Amino acid sequence: MICMTQARHIPVLLSEVIDALGVKSGGRWVDSTLGAGGHAAAILEASSPDGQLLGIDADPEAVKAARMTLEPYGRRALLVEGNFAQAEAICSQYGFRPASGILFDLGMSSLQLEDEDRGFSFRFDAPLDMRFSPAYELTAADMVNILPQAELAHVLKSYGQERRSRSIARRIVESRPLRTTLQLVRAVEQAGGARR
Repeated sequence: MICMTQARHIPVLLSEVIDALGVKSGGRWVDSTLGAGGHAAAILEASSPDGQLLGIDADPEAVKAARMTLEPYGRRALLVEGNFAQAEAICSQYGFRPASGILFDLGMSSLQLEDEDRGFSFRFDAPLDMRFSPAYELTAADMVNILPQAELAHVLKSYGQERRSRSIARRIVESRPLRTTLQLVRAVEQAGGARR
């Protein structure tokens, strides 16, 4: 298991992000997908000595990791657990409106994929969780075990662009209950949906 608070994450396109945001001394910046804090640290560094940053992430482990990364910046960094979809409300709540710039680095962190306990990766036989935050009620196991076959097919087609969505959904329903990532992988493979 890789703990987010123990791993060091190097953000990609770091200098390009700082340039695109136009980060300079001072200002109030928002990193709405904080992760382990790599982009946030660079924003705080580039906005020294008095720039401020509001960091938002739905993953409490990410916020904990970022807190450690950003500790040297003290009060210049305010970190909040929340979803980027709530960024406007969170910015208002913490007085970060207007902001000098806002970053949305959408997608999953490699640290989340590498953490076996999170169930995001199919490389490990792990609980079928896939939640960014334990505050979210439904796990992936709940979804594949509760949703009707037609709704599962719709989710696979709409959000996964899966052309075999109906056969995969049928096989998932036939294989219930599914509790681990590898059980889900086997169901997909048996439906003829396996890909390299």
